[in-house]
Amino acid sequence: MTAGHLKKKEASILSAPSRIRLWGEFLLLYVVAPLVMAAVLPPMWMFPVLFVVTICGLVLLQGTRGFHWADLLQGRQVLREHRTWRVLVMFAAVTELVSFLVVMATNPDALFGLLRHRPGLMAMIIVLYPVLSALPQEILFRVLFFRRYGVLLPGPHLAIVINALLFALAHLMYWSWVVTILTFAGGMVFAWAYEMRRSFALALLLHSIAGWILFVFGMGIYFYAGNVVRPF
Repeated sequence: MTAGHLKKKEASILSAPSRIRLWGEFLLLYVVAPLVMAAVLPPMWMFPVLFVVTICGLVLLQGTRGFHWADLLQGRQVLREHRTWRVLVMFAAVTELVSFLVVMATNPDALFGLLRHRPGLMAMIIVLYPVLSALPQEILFRVLFFRRYGVLLPGPHLAIVINALLFALAHLMYWSWVVTILTFAGGMVFAWAYEMRRSFALALLLHSIAGWILFVFGMGIYFYAGNVVRPF
């Protein structure tokens, strides 16, 4: 039985109170919390609140029926496939091209800024970004999203689009059209890797590669809370 059939079967036996509770959690996590962070909280509160939201997501995931943390290791064999490495190379090349064009069009002085001026910080980002940023985001937006709330969502293709939209909404706090477009596009790719290729490892690696390239090319200026300017 496929994952889609399993989700349909689970959805058909989900009680009304359970469905309402799940919808409440879903809306609080993926809609209300991002809007509050973007529109209400001071910029310096954003990351502490994100930390709290992430912890709540981990608790919910722990309580999700049928989920085991060892499940995160499933699908790692995908990384050994030749076609996967073609996808990784193509993804990296497109991300590099887009990053270069955006930086040159919006802030040329920022190109390779960290490499030129703060190479130590860039090295720290290379080491820590996968663990401190990509990993919690992928657990919250891919694993929790699809494993706990997949029964509420339509077919996998539309669910991936919804996931990408909500991933972009989570970055609304930066109030940047660049960030919104990039996170939507990235969200589509990461969700595809997790849901269609059934590989958390691939989603995490793609997310890490995207983060490394963005910071190397100087796009970190758009993901810095100190630069946030609300339009109101």
